[in-house]
This record gives sequence, C-alpha cells and structure tokens, in this order.
Amino acid sequence: MADSFGPMQDEDADGGVVGMGPDADTPRKEPIRVLVVDDHALFRRGLEIVLAAEEDIQVVGEAGDGAEAVEKAADLLPDIILMDVRMPKRGGIEACTSIKEVAPSAKIIMLTISDEEADLYDAIKAGATGYLLKEISTDEVATAIRAVADGQSQISPSMASKLLTEFKSMIQRTDERRLVPAPRLTDRELEVLKLVATGMNNRDIAKELFISENTVKNHVRNILEKLQLHSRMEAVVYAMREKILEIR
Repeated sequence: MADSFGPMQDEDADGGVVGMGPDADTPRKEPIRVLVVDDHALFRRGLEIVLAAEEDIQVVGEAGDGAEAVEKAADLLPDIILMDVRMPKRGGIEACTSIKEVAPSAKIIMLTISDEEADLYDAIKAGATGYLLKEISTDEVATAIRAVADGQSQISPSMASKLLTEFKSMIQRTDERRLVPAPRLTDRELEVLKLVATGMNNRDIAKELFISENTVKNHVRNILEKLQLHSRMEAVVYAMREKILEIR
C-alpha cells in the first residue's frame, strides 16, 4: 500500500512535514504503541498494514469513533493516537480532551482530510500534538509518529503556514488595540489569565484557585469581554503583548 494517501502538496525544505521541538537521536528500546481511530474500517486497516512493516511501531488497537477512542485509550494506554477529526457519535477534537484525562501520556496526531483553520486551532487547543492531512505519503506517517513520540510537534506545511498567518494577524490586531488603554482586569481575573496561559483547563484552574469550575468559566468570559477577544489563545497573546503578565 505504498503512498496510498497520495503525495504531499506542500512541503518544507527537506520535503517532509513541518516539525517543531527537540531533536532526538537516541533510539527507543520499546516499539511505539499506536492506537488508530477512524470511522472508515478500510482506512484503519490500510494504516495497520503500512505500520506493521515498521519494526519500531506497533498498532495495539483501533476505534471507529471518538467515544470508543476514549475507552480504548484508557484501556491500552498507547504512546501515540492517530485520530480523524470528523467522526460519528463523537468527533476527534472533542475526544482529545477526554483522552488527555484518561491517558495523559498519550500524544495525539490528527490525521484528516480537513484543511479548515478552525479545526487546526481547536485540535491544538484540545491537546493534539500533530495535525497531518491524509494526502501525505505513508512513509511520512511513520516518520511523524516517531517524531511526535520523541517530543516534537508535527503539522502539515500548508496548515503550519495558515497557523503562522493567523498568529501574525492576532499580533497585528493586538498592536492596533494598543492605541486604546488596556481594560483593567481584577486581581482574580489576572490570576485566571496567568493559569490559562500555562495551558491549564478550567477544571485544573478551579482546583488551583480553590473555586468552582463555573466561577472559572465566568472569569474567562469576563476576561474575553473586557479585552474584546474571542478565544483563550487571543487573550494570552494580548496579555503578553500588553505586559499584563509574563510567561517564563
């Protein structure tokens, strides 16, 4: 089934997917345990056949939707989860958060036909470490699995370009707002914003500050309203640019 996904249409300087993170030259002693999640049985089987040829990769299970993926992740505790974005019953992005709770060490790679920017942003915010389009070659799937297992992030070049463009746009919008005095946040809102910036979800923030999860949600909503922003990511970028908080 060589190259069954088709060629990559947008490549980096080396012809592969864009990787971000530390390089790791030390070989792994144990095979990388992979869970394959897709609502098409034929596609799952194709991935299994391709990955079976890799000595350092072992497919330990499969699932047909996000709900089943959460159950299998909790039971199998895989190193890597290859998961489609859009599936019946429960989509991949929605499943990401739950998987992170039941199998926190598992790293999730979204493998999808969706090149929508919103899906990419939502996947990253939900905890995905990679986002690859299904048009990539089969060899690159194995390469991406190894890279993510070694601590890198993997994003298809065309999607990485869109992510950088959006980030630059966010910075520009922030610069435009600098002409207006920054709205004053309460001490508690600043505490919440700082924890949001560290990547904590609402539940973890509630535990850290000894308040209810609903109270955290209210604080986040108030922060976004005061700053006239639409997402937690924008709030963090804005806060850093305005020196409301510093991320070490």
